[in-house]
Amino acid sequence: MNKPLLAALATLVITGVGAAPAVAAQADTAAPAAKRTAVKASAAPAAAPAIQAVNFAGTVSLSNCSGSLVRFPSSESDDPALVMSNGHCLETGFPAAGEVIVDQASTRTFGLLNASATRVGTLRANKIAYATMTDTDVAIYQLTTTYAQIANSYGISPLTLNDTHPVAGTAITVVSGYWKRTYACNIDGFAYRLKEGQWTWKDSVRYTSACQTIGGTSGSPVVDNATGNVVAVNNTGNEDGGRCTDNNPCEVDANGTVTVREGINYAQETYQIPACFGLDNKLDLSVSGCTLPKP
Repeated sequence: MNKPLLAALATLVITGVGAAPAVAAQADTAAPAAKRTAVKASAAPAAAPAIQAVNFAGTVSLSNCSGSLVRFPSSESDDPALVMSNGHCLETGFPAAGEVIVDQASTRTFGLLNASATRVGTLRANKIAYATMTDTDVAIYQLTTTYAQIANSYGISPLTLNDTHPVAGTAITVVSGYWKRTYACNIDGFAYRLKEGQWTWKDSVRYTSACQTIGGTSGSPVVDNATGNVVAVNNTGNEDGGRCTDNNPCEVDANGTVTVREGINYAQETYQIPACFGLDNKLDLSVSGCTLPKP
């Protein structure tokens, strides 16, 4: 998670795309970042889900990472809009293990992209609604504008966070607003625990090897190709075969067995987040069904 952008670029020049892990970059104003319907059986076989065209609309670029303009299934057009990235992409630096940030003032800006990855506007936060690197690696920023205002100004709609657990084998696309690049693969499975340095994440998404995400893709939405919904947020990868160290996460199963998968990248599930936000997109960690870590 700790490789700065210049190091990532040097790695790309020397070894080619895909050699670096899915970690964030470093910028002057930010801390270093870590890494549809079925038919009758008598007529034809059941139809497969319609494949959505995954593009950049609704993604954002941060000073050091990627992110996305997001909504929950219950969000309304006049709610304050939200941007999602990684906890390790915060402008204030990495949250420590066990640290949870709630309702912290922020004036961070984000470059809003359209479908073809052209920057069409700048969005501004007024606070970090929620951020942590404990159990998951996520940051949710609240913006100064509503979804309706963004749609009226730029013609861009938010991406919807799916509120059910992702499924192994699902075809996905990691969409990086920082690099204006996509990575297509499948969900290979789930890591019971993913440990990297002082941080441990629960039930992480493991990609198949085709998703060779690189420095700066941290915080990218992981989109289910069949629904267009976000199922995870991209955050790290094992760079060179190290065991449970920074930039080299390891998987730990329920029995404590450690597995190292060199060159494999990971994301953190997001299905549990909608339950923690209520009316007007307001965070409520005490509500029944909310399992996000609390301060």
